[in-house]
Amino acid sequence: MSSTVDATQKPVLNRLRRAQGQLNAVIAAIESGAKCRDVVIQLSAVSSALDRAGFQIISTAMQKCLIDEQDESDPMTVQDLEKLFMTLA
Repeated sequence: MSSTVDATQKPVLNRLRRAQGQLNAVIAAIESGAKCRDVVIQLSAVSSALDRAGFQIISTAMQKCLIDEQDESDPMTVQDLEKLFMTLA
């Protein structure tokens, strides 16, 4: 793991790696001719894992934006952050 990974990024990376493993399982299932139901269930797990990782990334980024983006010439308001969040929702 890179030394630039901080404590808030580790859980996100773990979720993404888990999703990557699940996606590999979906690909393998399709290649091996698995039943549609099994493929869809596994694909749903991948989608859920990505959603959770995405919201965790957004949450962390929004907190960081409030702290780091306090540029006096172009301040970021709570409304700006809400709009940013909604573009990803």
